[in-house]
Amino acid sequence: MYDLIVVGLGAVGAATAYQAAKRGAKVLGIDQYSPPHAMGSSHGDTRITRVAIGEGEHYVPLVRRSHQIWRDIEAATGEELLVVTGGLIISGPARLATTHVPDFFDRTLAAARRFSVEHEMLGAADLRPEACVAAQLALAARHGASLACNERVLDLAEEGGVVRVRTAASEYRGRELVIAAGAWLPEFLGPEAAPLFTVTRQVLYWFEVEAPIEEYEAPAFPIWIWELQDRRHVIYGFPAIDGAGGGVKIATEQYERATTLASVDREVGDAEKRAMYQELVLPYLPWVGPRCIKAESCLYTATPDFQFVIDHHPRLAHVTIASPCSGHGFKHSAAVGEALAELALEGESGLDLAPFGLARFRNV
Repeated sequence: MYDLIVVGLGAVGAATAYQAAKRGAKVLGIDQYSPPHAMGSSHGDTRITRVAIGEGEHYVPLVRRSHQIWRDIEAATGEELLVVTGGLIISGPARLATTHVPDFFDRTLAAARRFSVEHEMLGAADLRPEACVAAQLALAARHGASLACNERVLDLAEEGGVVRVRTAASEYRGRELVIAAGAWLPEFLGPEAAPLFTVTRQVLYWFEVEAPIEEYEAPAFPIWIWELQDRRHVIYGFPAIDGAGGGVKIATEQYERATTLASVDREVGDAEKRAMYQELVLPYLPWVGPRCIKAESCLYTATPDFQFVIDHHPRLAHVTIASPCSGHGFKHSAAVGEALAELALEGESGLDLAPFGLARFRNV
């Protein structure tokens, strides 16, 4: 019998397994692939983290705690996970684009002022998602957690205060269960909650730099987010982290076309790469060349209000569902994992999770 079973070992699941195992719990983590992998959301070399959070000021304690945890993990593993650089957010009153929530720029500035975040615009950094997942899983195993990789969960049930999880390979029993399955989360929910989560395909691009690469490496070059004035797009990017051969990572977001796990196109074709360059790179970033060094797709899982869901399962009392998602979740994942471990093992968390409850959606 496990104290805690974690289904899904991406950013949040890995963090939860690590934090629970560190507290001495008997932990089992299950993933249908071998994490870190490129089938969900926690891949693509880098992620932006921001201390001033335009999506809501209630996220600031989460990201600050996450930064502390990343530093602790770096000390424990010797891995470099959090690289601090500058942050530049570009917007204006005539913008057509919106980043996640309305008035993202103004709300970011307000959060910076309220929480005394040092800024001319704001302080920011870039994270290495695969390394973060791998480091936390390694620490979870070091603290005694069992990791069942390449096992797909077929069904789960709860009876007499015990949760049963059946996979293609075995059956497991635990006192508590956390589902942090990303785009697979709706499969574990009933019809009352599953429609709250929309899965979209996102694409990440790495383009060549037609200038001395040193000018575009950290700390000389910041992360940046640009709410375009003449298009309904947000583009964002990072400093170069792999020299001239690695290029710079640039991406946009789209939420208008939903997809499914069965139908999603994981390949990025040449026509898609050319369109990205011609429409959203060349007009705004003249120092970026047309050669796309690589491109990867990933999955976002968004709620109607683009806020997180962290709450009990609608039907199962000893199951917690965690969807810290909607395109801005990775930066908070270390603290969310800690909160989930506290919630499962101790019944409450030191962080305020009330804003992420299902009750805000009337039909659940």
